Amino acid sequence: MAEYAQPAGRIRSWARPIGIMLVLNGATLWGVSGNAAQYLFDTQKISAGWLTSVRMLTAGFLLLVLMQCGKNRRQVWQIWQTRHSAARVIIFGLVGMIGAQYTYFEAVAAGNAATATLLQYLSPVLILSFSIFILRKKPRVIEIAAMVIALLGVFFLVTKGHPNQLSIAPGAIIWGLLAALGGAIYATQPASILKQFGPGVVVGWGMVIGGAAMSLFYPPWIFHGQWSMAAFIGIVFVILFGTLIAFYLYLASLSYLKPLETSMLGCAEPLSAALVSVVWLHVPFTLFDWLGALCIIGTVVSLAFAQKNVKNKRK
Repeated sequence: MAEYAQPAGRIRSWARPIGIMLVLNGATLWGVSGNAAQYLFDTQKISAGWLTSVRMLTAGFLLLVLMQCGKNRRQVWQIWQTRHSAARVIIFGLVGMIGAQYTYFEAVAAGNAATATLLQYLSPVLILSFSIFILRKKPRVIEIAAMVIALLGVFFLVTKGHPNQLSIAPGAIIWGLLAALGGAIYATQPASILKQFGPGVVVGWGMVIGGAAMSLFYPPWIFHGQWSMAAFIGIVFVILFGTLIAFYLYLASLSYLKPLETSMLGCAEPLSAALVSVVWLHVPFTLFDWLGALCIIGTVVSLAFAQKNVKNKRK
């Protein structure tokens, strides 16, 4: 989500601790929600498609309600007043939102939350690869190094240092890489309307549109899984804390922090996902898993710094 950071201008010293607290809490909730989803898939036998449908519809509706109550309430409906913005948000909901949300949950169901979150964090590398190989952009040394480190991180994650065997299910790898692709589209496709209407409105409508489309295949009123109080609590946590509140905290942090800072602190998401997986779900995480996580997170950090340096040179 750090791709949505907006310029915050001059940041007062007293505001930074508030912003840091907000973005860390939001990123941590995102990471924990992946583990909550894994618990629902493994123990309550809830399907990834059904949870995606319910999550996007409910959280999207609530997010739009919050935006409607805010100072930019007019933008909630203005996005539908031109063909360009309406078409962009529909494409975002059907391709970007479903591409990021559904594939991520399938990756969690096929493997675990920690690996799925780390693989999804490869989206900046895919964006960079698109620029280099499709748009013919000349790569810089730091970008090439970041791609190599990212590939090394993936190698550590999927093999645990043994090149002759896979340590996780092939389905988890495929869905995780598809989640990274979906995340790349999710981060880049709605760029024009994000500047015009803001992330709250765009993401809210994207969730509603994506959730409505998913409902054609996984109707929310037809429950897929074993119903229990634990299942109910897990679903509520994923929707409210892992989606709505997490995103709202992230949005609030943009008023206090610079874009680079939110990108760096957003790396708390894969770290929290890994730690909770180990402590709560007892997912075995070896030294090579942690090395892989370090490589992928380091890639995100280095690319963020590289992007900042490019922007500073253009000024």
